[in-house]
Amino acid sequence: MLRRMPLFDGLSDERLAWIAGRCTWRTVPAGRHVVSRHEDEGGVYFIAAGSVRATMYAASGRQVTFRDVGEGELFGDLAALDGRPRSVDVATLADSVVVHLDRTGFLTLLDEEPAVSRRILLRLVDLVRQLSERVIELSTTSVPHRVHAELLRLARDAGVTGNEATLDPAPRHADLAAQVSTNREQVTRELSALTRQGLLRKSGKALVVADVERLAGLVEAARGS
Repeated sequence: MLRRMPLFDGLSDERLAWIAGRCTWRTVPAGRHVVSRHEDEGGVYFIAAGSVRATMYAASGRQVTFRDVGEGELFGDLAALDGRPRSVDVATLADSVVVHLDRTGFLTLLDEEPAVSRRILLRLVDLVRQLSERVIELSTTSVPHRVHAELLRLARDAGVTGNEATLDPAPRHADLAAQVSTNREQVTRELSALTRQGLLRKSGKALVVADVERLAGLVEAARGS
């Protein structure tokens, strides 16, 4: 698993063995918490199998979703870097195998492996860019445009073939609502509108984005205006 992770690409067998020796592994069923907000434990986590979601709950009780983390990715590096408590809750979306590396081991790895340090820096830069984009969307665009942007992100993550992308399984309306700061009913209305326009269609349990280029055009037009 460590060899397959982009973060560890090019590391020696000895270094990989050292990392593996400091890691603890556990299987976590779907829907279970991995870490909770405000926890003081400061290690970093890798996903060997499955996926997790980072969320927070507003004072109103509304769930705010930050991002999903899939196989081969990591989370918890912010707390591991600065030693402060966790800023979000993380729960499994599917049955997952989660690998934990303690904070001391993570910091030692960064000190001794410049390539890993650079990859972590680039990852943090990418997170800042993503969050900046989300702030602009939430501050300046309407709910339909935010739904369009989230669907486009999901389509690109799933992989575009020709001009289509298949989201399998289809995202739950409540989950989309949490991603774009709205309610499930508004998401349902917008998905129905996109289906009538031919941009979406159902295929069993999957949702097909039938015209990715047109959807991207709607997103760019909203950002431009």
